[in-house]
Amino acid sequence: MTAPMTMLADAHCHFFSPSFFAALSREVAASGGDGSDVIARLGFDDPVDNESLADRWVAEFDRHGVRRAMLIASVPGDEMSVAAAVRRHPDRFVGAFMLNPAAPDAASRLEHAFDAGLRVPCLFPAMHRTRPDDATVETVFAAAAKAKAAVFVHCGVLSVGVRKRLGLPSPFDQRLGDPLAVAAIAVRHPDVPVIVPHFGAGMFREALMALDAAPNLVLDTSSSNGWIRYHPGLTLRDVFARALDVAGPDRLIFGTDSSFFPRGWQAVVWLEQRSVLDRLGLDSDAQARIFGGNFARIFGVRS
Repeated sequence: MTAPMTMLADAHCHFFSPSFFAALSREVAASGGDGSDVIARLGFDDPVDNESLADRWVAEFDRHGVRRAMLIASVPGDEMSVAAAVRRHPDRFVGAFMLNPAAPDAASRLEHAFDAGLRVPCLFPAMHRTRPDDATVETVFAAAAKAKAAVFVHCGVLSVGVRKRLGLPSPFDQRLGDPLAVAAIAVRHPDVPVIVPHFGAGMFREALMALDAAPNLVLDTSSSNGWIRYHPGLTLRDVFARALDVAGPDRLIFGTDSSFFPRGWQAVVWLEQRSVLDRLGLDSDAQARIFGGNFARIFGVRS
């Protein structure tokens, strides 16, 4: 069975802006390396500027039939790069931004980002060494509730490919990425949609428990989901089947974790996930919600 799509939307795409690469260059130089050729060393295309990169993503999405996407500013302080992309294509992009909730300027950055039209602060507890239910995170949720925004919280295993390739250290504390801690704060803010990516990224059992505990929590399906190797015998088909059994199709939101050119949009992720849902016999209406309808509902956009 091949389900007709009313709208295909990707809830997990990184916007690797000029500022993103500049931040990497500074970090490489600070560690004693040569930060002048970061883009070439990674084998990526130069984004040129924010507007050109936004245009390229729109052309790429058009080629694959992707109507809308959430773009994530992937280093703290890069909010305005994604804001520029959203301004250029407001009918195509929802803007998201990495935020360290414990940083001294977190509150002002949050306010400025919301004022600029961004919709989703993205928290990385393992990276920023802050528990998902910390008091500083409570402030983020309160601000999101006021702004009618969503919150994205990365749980489980965190691995940043560009850092590995550049030889940069990743002193992350993976113990902090517990979906149950996310559920604990989510239930206190029932009007805030809470997105946990990659099915919990290795903490799948805890993610399922969190879904039961917090009705406003949703799982994004993005990336290759390589964390499955930590669960012997588990397959992507099993993952979808168990998530659907616990929460149903309204609380799964499709994503790819696409990020750079020339690779572009990862159609292989979409094709694999559609194949899995077809094999599970999920009907076309339910598939349409996962691949676009839930995105439209969460972000209040027309499908």
